[in-house]
Amino acid sequence: MSGFARFSLEGRVAVVTGGGGGLGSAGALALAECGADVVLVARNRARLEESAAAVEAAGRRAIVIEADVADARAMVDAAAEAEAALGRVDVLFNNAGITNPQAVLDVSPEDFLRVQEVNIAGAFHAVRAFAPAMLARGFGRIINMGSILSGRGMANRGAYCASKAGLANFGAACAFEFGGRGVTVNTLGATVIVTDLNRELVRTQPELYARVVDRTPLGRLGEVEDLMGALIFLASPASGFVTGQTLFVDGGYTAG
Repeated sequence: MSGFARFSLEGRVAVVTGGGGGLGSAGALALAECGADVVLVARNRARLEESAAAVEAAGRRAIVIEADVADARAMVDAAAEAEAALGRVDVLFNNAGITNPQAVLDVSPEDFLRVQEVNIAGAFHAVRAFAPAMLARGFGRIINMGSILSGRGMANRGAYCASKAGLANFGAACAFEFGGRGVTVNTLGATVIVTDLNRELVRTQPELYARVVDRTPLGRLGEVEDLMGALIFLASPASGFVTGQTLFVDGGYTAG
């Protein structure tokens, strides 16, 4: 295998949770542009349909599944539907996530737990649903959407920090369990990526985000497109000997 073939996803099927959001939609399109058919999973069907249209415009098949990643049964059903529709699943991009910009002593127990239910339990449910078929076939790529906060803290992000740190270690544990059976598991450690999830926070909390930019060697927040190369790498044959890692895509934020 040589050249661009190392990054080809031709003949593969990828699942993207949170597939209707800015990052999920962009990830689905990037995977499609490299040859994958895509299964889009989220709660908002209208936005999923928009993402599916972009995948189909790129010449690939798209399947829309309306489901909540925090619902274990729904994820099992989604896996069965994806397999029935497209015959296999090779890549799982655990992208679904929420945040809660409150101080630890201000966030309610219910809100704290909801972040964990979506960000880490949701990934667990998806892995539990989709990984068995990958393991049976002896091939798979699982990519968890982590954060620079997978490895460090930040004020007013306690619930989110807890979820993303747990997600990275969960991925590392899966890497040990699945590696001998052909399935790699890695985490994307993104800096602040401006998406629909946080666009209003970036606008209303400029001081916080200015601090992120100030300690970032490349001098800016991330854009959705900044993550796509790393996502394709981790989904592709090129990353076949990479597992259990957190790949920071952060403009250098974690370098010092």
